[in-house]
Amino acid sequence: MTAPRRIIIDTDPGQDDAVAILLALASPEEIDVLGITAVAGNVPLPLTERNARIVCELAGRPDIRVFAGCDAPLKRKLVTAEHVHGKTGLDGPVLPMPGMPLQAVHGVDFIVETLRAEPPGTVTLCPLGPLTNVAAALTRAPDIAGRIREIVLMGGAYFEVGNITPAAEFNIYVDPEAADIVFKCGAPITVMPLDVTHQALVTKPRNDAFRALGTPVGVAVAEMTDFFERFDREKYGSAGAPLHDPCVTAYLLRPDLFAGRHVNVEIETEGRLTTGMTVADWWRVSGRAPNATFMGRLDADGFFELLTERLGRL
Repeated sequence: MTAPRRIIIDTDPGQDDAVAILLALASPEEIDVLGITAVAGNVPLPLTERNARIVCELAGRPDIRVFAGCDAPLKRKLVTAEHVHGKTGLDGPVLPMPGMPLQAVHGVDFIVETLRAEPPGTVTLCPLGPLTNVAAALTRAPDIAGRIREIVLMGGAYFEVGNITPAAEFNIYVDPEAADIVFKCGAPITVMPLDVTHQALVTKPRNDAFRALGTPVGVAVAEMTDFFERFDREKYGSAGAPLHDPCVTAYLLRPDLFAGRHVNVEIETEGRLTTGMTVADWWRVSGRAPNATFMGRLDADGFFELLTERLGRL
């Protein structure tokens, strides 16, 4: 059996972030979570770091180290998404305040120190929110770029266009300068854009399956997706809400569920109408060197089978 994949989850929970974290913590044979770094995004940092600890305790893992990172984008004012995730970011279930401590170290320092301490090519970064913490780490310590095994991130969109502006997906839009740094860093990058995550729709039967687990985790996940589904169904007219961030964790467990292309992806930082756009050279017409695997297809049934089975273990 291969050793578990060692990861740092960088996150701004968010109900779908919560499910991504739960999926990782439910899979210790395959995934070793070295720590969780919180970033401002869906809601401000005091809520995202608290939510990360709430989710760890829900999973029965108060031993996981949670660090607070950056409270604002590198160069811009913070844009948040309470209109989607509710005032707390985890609206839906009623979950107790966390008893586990927040670590004293800054999240960016934890990322830098971990990548320098661990053997090169052994730590995967899994950003689920704006890329501020990861970009800050790469800027402060350029030497870590060559030590990263892979960056597997949820963000961006190409054929599905934007969800916060007509051209931009939320995570990239919140801090496009950070995204630009990350996409140019030279580490292997795998992207879960809206093109894939909009295929991970929580239909009623899929949500019923979470609730039918009958566990605190299963019920909480069903209540979370019930909550943000109302917004997404109205917006997209789809049969359910997309579970964006769990695609990152699912890819680590079952890469065969996904298909995409290794292409060039550039981040628009100055566009009048397109700031935060992920310009993916899907047809390879730019002549620019590929720098990311941009996913385009998901086996949704396989994804939900995996998710339901793993959540049932917690």
